[in-house]
Amino acid sequence: MLSDERSSMKSWEKRINKVLGKDCEVNHNNSVRFKNHLLKELKFPLKVTGIEDFSWEEPYLLGGWDKKEYDRLKKTNPSYTDIFELLDIEDPNKYDDLIGKIKRESDGKVFLWGLSFLRTFDKKSPPYHVLNDYSIWHCNY
Repeated sequence: MLSDERSSMKSWEKRINKVLGKDCEVNHNNSVRFKNHLLKELKFPLKVTGIEDFSWEEPYLLGGWDKKEYDRLKKTNPSYTDIFELLDIEDPNKYDDLIGKIKRESDGKVFLWGLSFLRTFDKKSPPYHVLNDYSIWHCNY
């Protein structure tokens, strides 16, 4: 990357490059490297919620599927509207997304969910930026 291009990089790009170096491709090894970075930077438990609707919710929210069924399934599945405690970060899944071990505040149920789907509440906090950088990297590189 040319020095002119580097100076025009966004702050999240600089932070991602600091974590991964030149090779920012999404793959298993880089996911593990990002995991080690996240484990150093984050304090657990950490209060999180969904960035956007979780994949199982899309047909109900966008496709007009049965609202009553959606409400029933939200009792046994995590929802992007829930508040969770992020308890730990586990190794990547088959999509190279790190797995967040999350506990729903309302009922204490524990789930394993893709970390790229989660965010903290305070957009000015360091944990928000660390998780957001990870999500940007996982979804865009």
